[in-house]
Amino acid sequence: VQLQASGGGLVQAGESLTLSCVVHGSVFSINAMQWYRQAQGEQREKVASITSDGHTTYADFVKGRFTISRDEGKKTVYLQMNNLEPEDTAVYSCWWPQYNLWGQGTRSPVSS
Repeated sequence: VQLQASGGGLVQAGESLTLSCVVHGSVFSINAMQWYRQAQGEQREKVASITSDGHTTYADFVKGRFTISRDEGKKTVYLQMNNLEPEDTAVYSCWWPQYNLWGQGTRSPVSS
């Protein structure tokens, strides 16, 4: 089983971006998943999470701007990022608690 994160890319402040984390392999369901980010020279920080019953939580610095969602049929978890700010520039990674598995990061720079 593997995770593949994608969707990052250079955007301007105020624009939107959607990241995807796809589960590759034979699994019955994704259940819970989390997104993290790490800016250059900074510690990795949790951005958002979704539980098996669909409950979502967000870091204060993205509340109201980011949305995490899950499509079990596509075995994909999304992170919709709106109104991006230069401070959102980071490498974003997904983490699957059920298997303690990390997806490779996807870089999302935001220019001012």
